[in-house]
Amino acid sequence: MVFFSRGVALRRLLSLAATAFLAANALAADAPSTSSVDRPQPRTSDESAFLSENDAAMTKMMTDMEIKPSGDVDRDFVEMMVPHHQGAIDMAQALLRYGRNEQLRRLAQEIIVTQQQEIAVMRLTIGDPLPASVASPTQVQPAPTAEQRDRMPTRGDSMLHHHTYMKGD
Repeated sequence: MVFFSRGVALRRLLSLAATAFLAANALAADAPSTSSVDRPQPRTSDESAFLSENDAAMTKMMTDMEIKPSGDVDRDFVEMMVPHHQGAIDMAQALLRYGRNEQLRRLAQEIIVTQQQEIAVMRLTIGDPLPASVASPTQVQPAPTAEQRDRMPTRGDSMLHHHTYMKGD
């Protein structure tokens, strides 16, 4: 029986996860996309706003996950996973803005906290500094205006974008 140190096992696990992620991303790129035209029309303005924010979060996440490989599998994995986690945060925030089911709202809050923690762990693991800390909001801020969205960066540090947005810009 062969035993590996935690470090070797973690590196192999991250390498395997990154490989699986890249393969899934390549397959997804070849799959036909489903258009929002195929969806039933929203019944309320809240539903419409929620779907719009969700679509924007998904589009940003998918765009930001497309990275140029650096030759460092660990760094590449983190660079792809951070936008993936940020996408989950953005979608959870949309649910908090428009959702009414208290169980789902609590789950969305947990998703925000755990995904932020996982982003921090990943960044620290590869030696990246964390962005400056800011106070957690007591409420989810209203959706950004079109003007605020136009000023938001399209790439870059997702956590910095998230914290800037949460301060109310």
